[in-house]
Amino acid sequence: MAHHHHVAVRTAAALALVPAVAVVGLAWRYSAILLHPESEVVYPDRVTAADRGTVTLAESHLTRQPGTWGLQWDGGHALVGPTVRRTALGLVRPLLAGRPPAPGTVVIMDAGAYLDPAARGLTVEPVDVPTALGAAHAWFVPGDSDTWAIAVHGRGASEREALRIMPTLQKLGYPVLAISYRNDVGSPASPDGRYHLGDTEWHDLAAAVELAVANGARRVVLYGWSMGGAIVGAFLHRSPNAGLVDAVVLDSPVLDWRAVLVLQTRNRHLPTALAGVAERITARRIDADFDDLDLLSHPPRVRPPTLLLHGAADSTVPVQPARQLAASAPALGWPLHYEELQDAEHTAGWNVDPERYENAVADFLSKYAPAT
Repeated sequence: MAHHHHVAVRTAAALALVPAVAVVGLAWRYSAILLHPESEVVYPDRVTAADRGTVTLAESHLTRQPGTWGLQWDGGHALVGPTVRRTALGLVRPLLAGRPPAPGTVVIMDAGAYLDPAARGLTVEPVDVPTALGAAHAWFVPGDSDTWAIAVHGRGASEREALRIMPTLQKLGYPVLAISYRNDVGSPASPDGRYHLGDTEWHDLAAAVELAVANGARRVVLYGWSMGGAIVGAFLHRSPNAGLVDAVVLDSPVLDWRAVLVLQTRNRHLPTALAGVAERITARRIDADFDDLDLLSHPPRVRPPTLLLHGAADSTVPVQPARQLAASAPALGWPLHYEELQDAEHTAGWNVDPERYENAVADFLSKYAPAT
């Protein structure tokens, strides 16, 4: 309790300089950003030149990212490779697929590099997962094994998040089910229309596991990105079917929502004490306990062999909790292998080094959950 008292005193001191209404207003805004499904895409970057083979982008934090990325704009999408040179107009990247956007187009660098399964040589079958809230759409790639891989995308993303790794999973022999969950576009909304940070979304993953079992799966591999990692963690802790999981892959997972809130206040040069106020508001709005969602202090009840991948340059979900979990896993009896990707932004480990990423996943799954 003494520790909490000191934190409260520090919080009060840091926020005493800011009018109370402003503190609550800012904290409420952060809470809303976290909980409300996004409806529109913001395009923060700009094309300054383009030809058939290259795209030049005004320099920014995102356009400097190494590796292969999607480039998205209103009405279009292309695939660009690593920067080849810097010019007076910005950073020149090779155009790997798609048509170049016209100079002046506002764009966003997209870690989910592919829009279409066909771009990865995949044919997916659309599937409906029957959840308690209604049918949630999913993509299915058939395979011969009775171990299924179930992919859970991050907050505000979609099934296409899995397209980067799906060919690897298919090659390993798994049937692959990339799911959606409540509040995704085209899937049922939660009763309050808000994200619950994994606290309720895990029920939709549980429904997908039940669908897999009903269609012949005897074991499952779970693969989660970002908030999808929090959803996987909640499933492992709460689902009666958690024992069916042979192995887990977590890419840039949210292990501790408090750490995410603190990082977001730092990114905006605001007092980190604001994160504590935002946490309390958020917890109240969705009736959730941040302790329950903290995989560091409350590791899941079932702890299968886990591959944890995180980028050291992640500015959305901090890397520190991943390092802490990797350090504490042996004492928890949690067989966990940690791969840190040096220059990778959030969920961009594959983008920075596809070969290393795919090999790490293939080696890990072949060892712990071989498709039979």
